[in-house]
Amino acid sequence: MTDSNDNKQLLHLVFGGELSNLEQVQFRDLDSLDIVGIFPDYNSALVAWKAKAQATVDNAHMRYFIVHMHRLLNPSDKGQ
Repeated sequence: MTDSNDNKQLLHLVFGGELSNLEQVQFRDLDSLDIVGIFPDYNSALVAWKAKAQATVDNAHMRYFIVHMHRLLNPSDKGQ
């Protein structure tokens, strides 16, 4: 397996859950977090995030997030 800049993996995690209040990001129940998945790039993560966010739009406390995992794994990474 070769690693080139043209084929660089920029992993993104999409997850969500119900917040305990709307003022801060604190989840009501950590055991019920919805781990949507890990995606190879921001665009595919965004598609998954939008689908989940739209599906739960009637619950004001439900929030989904995109975590730039590649930035956590390599803090000097300036990618998307």
